[in-house]
Amino acid sequence: MISTSRGFAFKWSPSSLSIYSKTHMESKPRILQNPFLISASRSPPREACLSEDGEASIITLQEWQAWGTTSPVPNVVSRIAEELIDMEKDFDARMSFGGNGGKLQGDFKIKEDKKHRATYQALGDSEQKLQFFSARQIACRLLGSRGYLCQKCWLPFEDCMCSRVAPCKLWHGMRFWLYMHPKDFLRQNNTGKLLWQVFGVEAANLCLFGIAEHEEIMWNTFKLAGKGKVWCLYPNKNAVVKSVQDALGQEFSENLEHSGTTAHGDEILNFILIDGTWSNSAAMFRRLKDQAKEAWGDEDLPCISLATGASAMHKLRPQPSWDRTCTAAAAIGLLSELQVLPKFSSYELDKQADTLEDALVVLLEALTNRRLRMGRSITRKVRHTIDIC
Repeated sequence: MISTSRGFAFKWSPSSLSIYSKTHMESKPRILQNPFLISASRSPPREACLSEDGEASIITLQEWQAWGTTSPVPNVVSRIAEELIDMEKDFDARMSFGGNGGKLQGDFKIKEDKKHRATYQALGDSEQKLQFFSARQIACRLLGSRGYLCQKCWLPFEDCMCSRVAPCKLWHGMRFWLYMHPKDFLRQNNTGKLLWQVFGVEAANLCLFGIAEHEEIMWNTFKLAGKGKVWCLYPNKNAVVKSVQDALGQEFSENLEHSGTTAHGDEILNFILIDGTWSNSAAMFRRLKDQAKEAWGDEDLPCISLATGASAMHKLRPQPSWDRTCTAAAAIGLLSELQVLPKFSSYELDKQADTLEDALVVLLEALTNRRLRMGRSITRKVRHTIDIC
C-alpha cells in the first residue's frame, strides 16, 4: 500500500503513469457523477463499505472483475483507491457518499477535492491528466458503490434486475468492445452493461477511456485482427461512414462462415461501441483515431452508421435527435442489420438481438419503478444537453 505524505499530496509522477498515446483532456476532474439522472439525490448518505477490521479495503481482483471486466486491476485505479483509504486515516474521517449524484460528502470531500485538484494541475501533460482523471473517477465510484450497487446490473440492491435478464450466447465470430467514459462507469441507467450481462464478458469487453491497461488490451486485439476486421459504430460527419450493407455485405469472401468455427482471435469481427455522453464522445472518438494511427499508420478508423430508430430508453432519457440512441439499442440495431445479410443469416443474430432488447425493457422497467417509488416523474422533457450511455 502506498502511504500518503502528511503534506497531503497524491504521489503522482510521470513514471507512475503508463503513457499510452497523447490526447487533449484539459477539463477539471469532477466528483462522482449521478448514476441515474438525479434520482439518487433522495438516497441517504452512505459510507464506504468496511472490511472485518473496520477499515476500507483495497480493490481486489475478484471485486474488480465482478463489475464486468476480465482485466487485471488497473495500477492507477488501485493506487488512487489506496491513497483515498490512507486519507481516511490521515484525516480521521470516513468517506461518505450520497446527495445529488452520489458524490463524496462532508469534510473528507473538501479536503480530498483540494488535494486531487492540486495533483491534477501539477501533472506535466494532457495524457497524464487524462489517466489521473479517469482513474480517480473510477476509484471513487468503486469505493462508493460497495455494498450499495449490484455488481452485475449496477442498480441498488433493492432494484436489482439480474433475475429477470436471460443470458444468450453471442455468435462467436463477432465481439463487442464497450469503450466507456469513466463518468458512465457504474452509472445506473447505463445500457452498455447489458451487453455483458446478456452475452458475457468475453463477448462484450469493457474498455475504459483513459485507462492504459484496458486500451492496450483492446488495441493489441485489433492489431492481431487487422484493420479490415475492426469497425466503430459512430455517426461522425467528419469521417468516412458506411452502412452495414456497404461495410460488410460485399467485402468478405465466401470463407466467412469458417470464421465462426475457428479459435483464432484474428478471425473475429470487432465492433467498437462508444459508451458515453454525446458531448464526451467526440474526445473519445478522437482518441480512437489517434490510436488507430499509432497502430496502423492511418487515423482513418472504419466507421459504421446504423439505420436504428429510437430505443425504449428515450422515454426516460431523450437523445439530441431521433437518429441517436443508447448503446444497447445500437448493438441491437447492428445485430438486426447483419441478420438480413445472406452471409450472416445462419447465425441467428435476430434472436440475439431480441434477447438484448428484452434486457433493455427490463432495465427501463426497473428504472421506472425506482423513479415512481421515489416520487419522481417517469417522463422527461427533451433538453439541449446531449446524452447517451
